[in-house]
Amino acid sequence: MKEAPTLKLSTTDWAVLAALLEQPSHGFRIAALFAPSGALGDIWRIQRPQVYRALEHLEARGLVEALGQQEGQAGPPRTLFAATSSGQTAALEWLFTPVHRLRYGRSDLRLKIAFLIRLHHDLEPLLKAQTGVFGAILEDLQHQLQKAEGLQFVSLLWRIQMAEASLGFIEQVRAQSVALSQ
Repeated sequence: MKEAPTLKLSTTDWAVLAALLEQPSHGFRIAALFAPSGALGDIWRIQRPQVYRALEHLEARGLVEALGQQEGQAGPPRTLFAATSSGQTAALEWLFTPVHRLRYGRSDLRLKIAFLIRLHHDLEPLLKAQTGVFGAILEDLQHQLQKAEGLQFVSLLWRIQMAEASLGFIEQVRAQSVALSQ
């Protein structure tokens, strides 16, 4: 099973970096992608100031670089950014690494799937690895449930339902992966 990337970045940082895998871009365009009406706004929302902070953070780590200025239709020129080769490597590693907590299935996993589709990459390596991680979590939770009582039982039962639903989600994505990649 693949380990988590060694870089410790926030989900917002990873999302901005992954967006730059598609093409060089400026902060305004990236923010539009994650706006409520943007293509990825239903999965993860990033406000414009957060995008610019992420770009600064990623640039300081050598993961993105400024390519120069681009004239905008309105307002001042915008700085165009691209992922560096180390940024591209890190972003792809992140995209193919399964999440290790059920709660990150709602955000990080869905972002990874969305970017892999947008970049025309095969989903199967991520989905297979994610099935293994969530399957192990489910098995552990079911084992714990046998000894649980009271509130612990209720909590574990909820987490088991979430694990089963997450595995069902992955199976449905797998079943549709050919249609999704077109």
